[in-house]
Amino acid sequence: MVGSWQALVIDCENPDSLAAFYEELLGMVRVENEDDWVGIGDAPDRPAIAFQRVDPYVAPEWPGHVHPQQAHIDVRVKDLDIAESQVLSMGATSMASGSKSFRVFLDPQKHPFCLVSW
Repeated sequence: MVGSWQALVIDCENPDSLAAFYEELLGMVRVENEDDWVGIGDAPDRPAIAFQRVDPYVAPEWPGHVHPQQAHIDVRVKDLDIAESQVLSMGATSMASGSKSFRVFLDPQKHPFCLVSW
C-alpha cells in the first residue's frame, strides 16, 4: 500500500452550498470549512468528500462528452420514490433516466449522481 484514501474532491462553483446539499443527502458533517474548500465526512480522521472552488466552473453534461461527468456518486436508498421526493425538495434535478434499481439526478451545480436500490 502506498497511502490511504483522503478524499474524493469535486470541482464546483460554490463549495459551501454544494457541501450543504451533500451533507443533507448523505447525513455527513463538515470536517473542513474554508472559502474555497469544504470537506464533509463521518469524522475528521476518516475519508471525506471535498468540494473545491474552481473559476471558471464548467458543469458536466449528462449524458454527453463535450463536458463529461468523469465521476459520479451512487447513493444507496431503501425506497427510490421517497428518496427522489427528498432530493428534489433539496434542489436536485431529475434527469428522467434510470431503471427499476436506479435513477439519475443532477445536484444543484449540475454534477450527476444516482439513487440506487436493490
